[in-house]
Amino acid sequence: MHERPLSGIRVLDLTNVLAGPYCSYQLMLLGAEVVKVEVPGQGDLARNLGPDPELNRSGLGASFLAQNAGKKSLEIDLKAPGDRARFEGLVRGADVLLENFRAGVLDRLGFGWPRLRELNPGLVYCAVSGFGQTGPMSQAPAYDQIIQGLSGMMSVTGTRETAPLRVGFPVCDTVGGLAAALHICAALAGRASTGRGTFLDVSMLEAAVSAMGWAVSNYLVSGVPPEPMGTQNATSAPSGTFEAADGPLNIAANRQQQFETLCAILDRRDLLDDPRFAHREARKLHREELDGELNAALRRRTALEWEEVLGAAGVPAARVAGVPQAVELEQLRHRGFFTDLAFPDGSGRTLRVAGSGVLHDGEPLRPVAPPPLLGEQNAEIQALTARWNGTETAVTS
Repeated sequence: MHERPLSGIRVLDLTNVLAGPYCSYQLMLLGAEVVKVEVPGQGDLARNLGPDPELNRSGLGASFLAQNAGKKSLEIDLKAPGDRARFEGLVRGADVLLENFRAGVLDRLGFGWPRLRELNPGLVYCAVSGFGQTGPMSQAPAYDQIIQGLSGMMSVTGTRETAPLRVGFPVCDTVGGLAAALHICAALAGRASTGRGTFLDVSMLEAAVSAMGWAVSNYLVSGVPPEPMGTQNATSAPSGTFEAADGPLNIAANRQQQFETLCAILDRRDLLDDPRFAHREARKLHREELDGELNAALRRRTALEWEEVLGAAGVPAARVAGVPQAVELEQLRHRGFFTDLAFPDGSGRTLRVAGSGVLHDGEPLRPVAPPPLLGEQNAEIQALTARWNGTETAVTS
């Protein structure tokens, strides 16, 4: 593979759990050197999170392992004078400092933006928080579910009978992490021409509302609040989850030609002459009747059979897979999405981690090392600081 885009970029990562670590994991995949700064004896809270109690007790919880491959770990107490001096040395040589404390915490520790900029005028400082560094909610605690609820996301998830429902994975953490990674890369690109650092104030709430797309924009434009529609797509019909012989099948025949092709394949060309289904708006008004007609025809074959037949004809369709089936998809294997690493505890077990979903010059970006043990690079802090500052022969205290 050619040199990665962020090769040579040095990231100080003070984050915990998911949004911040997910961001720095993406930066690591892009080639950045990421050093986690962890509380001595405790570390990232995610070290204790996951379904395996034994891994949690050993500080290698599944939540930590998933987002921290390829990073280094230093134990630093930002309240201890000696460690504060060591931290300042790292800041001077860093390109990016990433944290997800509650708003103002790092400032109260003596490392707010004015001090960080004084130490390193070219630093990109990214603070990820639930609500941003300013505003009436800036001091409120926030986790993914809090943001899901407050953003309106839960209100449109599920059906009229079951909503509000939480999305089944921490989507707001992930979106917040992606927003942070995007703007860090943009700030680094800008710094290349100006030489100046940037303070990035990432709000998970704002990132979540931005990511909701039509659920928000349709209301802003039309004034009509969106309603939960379960597995159906409010913008088109037939578009949603249907019933094949052996289980659920997603079909998104959003274009007129796709609907006509679907009817032909199902041997239901008569639906095209029915005024209830003749065009998109009519089909949306008579969604339930149309779904009933289609389900009756779709029950004749399995979801996989329909996926292959409809896909070949240009109609978007696919099985509804569980996670165990999704991670075994041949498509993911073909593109090298997962990487197998040695477990960091030397047990000989294999750890499989996800990639970024983007090929660079035809190749996936992979972590080059397993997640670090807590403080695994403590003994290297002097050499690391000297290298970051271009003073390899210097001796630091």
